[in-house]
Amino acid sequence: MSEDVVVIHTDGGCTPNPGPGGWGAVLRQGEHVLELFGGEAGETTNNRMELTAPIMALEALKRPVVVHLNTDSTYVRNGITKWVLGWEKNGWKTSGKQPVKNVDLWQRLQAACARHQVEWFWVKGHAGIADNELADQLATKGMQQAIAGAG
Repeated sequence: MSEDVVVIHTDGGCTPNPGPGGWGAVLRQGEHVLELFGGEAGETTNNRMELTAPIMALEALKRPVVVHLNTDSTYVRNGITKWVLGWEKNGWKTSGKQPVKNVDLWQRLQAACARHQVEWFWVKGHAGIADNELADQLATKGMQQAIAGAG
């Protein structure tokens, strides 16, 4: 693995869904590791948290780089690699002519990706992949801190 590649694992979730949520990201470049997390105490969704994690990770990068971004969300991976250009072309409407959900986050993710050369990978969640498990733990921590801070 090249020293120039930043490997990112992200996760997000809510308990319950919708409900309070959290997101987490682990960024690795060579020997450098950065852990990020956050959350929302109010009502959000799993999908919004799954989208927020890669946005925050990519926005944290200080210069354009090659990124290998790992997510356990097929919604995020398929959305950014397959669906988003069609949505944009159709005025942010789905093929069924409905407004795209989470359009604010999809647009922000597109902008964050544009600065970098991002390759997307789907990984199975809770399958023992260390950085995916860590991203999950960070998402839980983000949710817990958001709830505690709102109390």
